[in-house]
Amino acid sequence: MLNYIWAAMIIMGILFGAINGNMKEVTEAALDSAGEAVSLCIAMAGIMALWVGLMEIAESSGLILRLTNGLSPFISFMFPGLPKKHKARDYISMNIIANILGLGWACTPAGLKAMEELAKLEAERGNPEYLCEGKATVGKTGRVASNEMCTFLILNISSLQLIPVNMIAYRQQYGSVNPAGIIAPAIVATFVSTLTAVVYCKGKDRRRRG
Repeated sequence: MLNYIWAAMIIMGILFGAINGNMKEVTEAALDSAGEAVSLCIAMAGIMALWVGLMEIAESSGLILRLTNGLSPFISFMFPGLPKKHKARDYISMNIIANILGLGWACTPAGLKAMEELAKLEAERGNPEYLCEGKATVGKTGRVASNEMCTFLILNISSLQLIPVNMIAYRQQYGSVNPAGIIAPAIVATFVSTLTAVVYCKGKDRRRRG
């Protein structure tokens, strides 16, 4: 759907430029933007490589494990039906930690692994909507997400961030005078969104159990 939206916007922009006799400006803007996109990708690739490498070092040193243990009470609070020793807990914790550090791209692998493990859990529970290897299959009622999956997805979207690395990198790339000035507003905004997500998830979980 997004592909159609972007295609329509591009076509409308080109037509608007042609009607107003600004095709030269449209062409120059397209070429300049293409060059900026390449530069931004290279800059972001370096930053993400640095932070992903630091995450690997933190995992090897045992820091991630200690942080995961620290998050254990929160994970138990948000996912009461998730077994204590289940692998999904580790991946969920890693995803939350990466989000807190503002590593939106780096948290994706852990998020995907968490979803796979949660799907395996549904298969172990005897949910016919899931295959034994943890992949969802479509039944008569369609594709169904478990309560844990929905909670994890909402937490991942709300994503409390203490250091919004991606936004700082974007601001620095485009010449911001104070790239780190986004930190305080980001903490406030993401704290409110995460708190709202927690209240919403617990409210829905209580209603489901009731």
